[in-house]
Amino acid sequence: MRGAGREAGGRGVRCPLSSPLAAAAAAMALLHTRRLLAAPRFAAAARASSWWSHVEMGPPDPILGVTEAFKRDTNSKKMNLGVGAYRDDNGKPYVLNCVRKAEAMIASKKMDKEYLPIGGLADFTRASAELALGENSEAFKSGRYVTVQGISGTGSLRIGANFLQRFFKSSRDVYLPKPSWGNHTPIFRDAGLQLQAYRYYDPKTCSLDFSGAMDDISKIPEKSIIVLHACAHNPTGVDPRQEQWKELAAMVKKRNLLVYFDMAYQGFASGDINRDAWAVRYFIEQGINVILSQSYAKNMGLYGERAGAFTVICSDAEEAKRVESQLKILIRPMYSNPPLNGARIASIILNTPDLRKEWLVEVKGMADRIISMRTQLVSNLKKEGSSHNWQHITDQIGMFCFTGLKPEQVERLIKEFSIYMTKDGRISVAGVTSGNVGYLAHAIHQVTK
Repeated sequence: MRGAGREAGGRGVRCPLSSPLAAAAAAMALLHTRRLLAAPRFAAAARASSWWSHVEMGPPDPILGVTEAFKRDTNSKKMNLGVGAYRDDNGKPYVLNCVRKAEAMIASKKMDKEYLPIGGLADFTRASAELALGENSEAFKSGRYVTVQGISGTGSLRIGANFLQRFFKSSRDVYLPKPSWGNHTPIFRDAGLQLQAYRYYDPKTCSLDFSGAMDDISKIPEKSIIVLHACAHNPTGVDPRQEQWKELAAMVKKRNLLVYFDMAYQGFASGDINRDAWAVRYFIEQGINVILSQSYAKNMGLYGERAGAFTVICSDAEEAKRVESQLKILIRPMYSNPPLNGARIASIILNTPDLRKEWLVEVKGMADRIISMRTQLVSNLKKEGSSHNWQHITDQIGMFCFTGLKPEQVERLIKEFSIYMTKDGRISVAGVTSGNVGYLAHAIHQVTK
């Protein structure tokens, strides 16, 4: 009994840890605990020894942030007015019929997938130059130009920026309109050029500050670089009138500035390819040898195909050959040669009379829909009883509109109405449809009255 009592009291029971297996398990548990406690120290040490420990988290892209917030929103009336891509009147992505036909022609011919030359598809670059300069252009007909294929507008701009960095010895200063497309700054800065600005947009009137622009340009040091948006200025939608372009050309010529035209919207702005290229052609006619970037993202809807071109107007054909040789040397280590499919599509459209005619109708249709949405938005604001002057919405042109809305008003549009846009009040008019323009006008009126 005494033995049983000792068992019950526990004094006679052997310690469980005295078992070899139990002791091993306990040791493993203790080791695991120590590892958990040490893990943060090990992780910190690993980070400190990493090649990239000094790399900081970059700021989010403002447009991407708008899109992500839009996707999370469950409101059935939500609108995304931040994305710079065309949408049809049902709010859906739109592929042009002429593009579909060009793709079918490519497929039926069972074309190869060989590398393009460094400078791109010859039929495409020639057609791009003709589209920009005009078939009757002296510069085009005499061959005193060189055009190379680029990776849409961004890539074409970067080719030009790198070319300037290497060969434009007069200045490192690039003068951008204030404001300008957000990507202009890193494109030129990362190519080793220095960014300056000239007045362009007047937020008080939501229109062109022409006197301010002329005053600033008149003070730009000679032989500097100036960037001009050929049409549909991004982000404001504010373009000079032809009379103002003439004055700008005279000032640029007087100051002996190198003009870099960015033409991302030819045909898409007004619906007329010749009207949208007027400024570029006029400057060249005035003896101003410009450089030029083109994109087919908007006017042919070839966003993901990355089709673009970069052109240099030279003094003669011999100079053009020399410039072309150096552009190829620049391009080769960047990406060797440009993508094939988008250039084929654009080339077939531009060089096939029936498809070119159909494209001109379709691009005008896209431009007209955006112009119509501007008109309808102003009309609906008036119906809502707004007393503000919204004429700037119809005066501006192209995909984007600077509404004049203040950041706090934009915040209310997002929170109260699920209407998403960048904080500066810029909207993509392509995101407005006949089905939601009334809702947009109502919301804008509510935050501005």
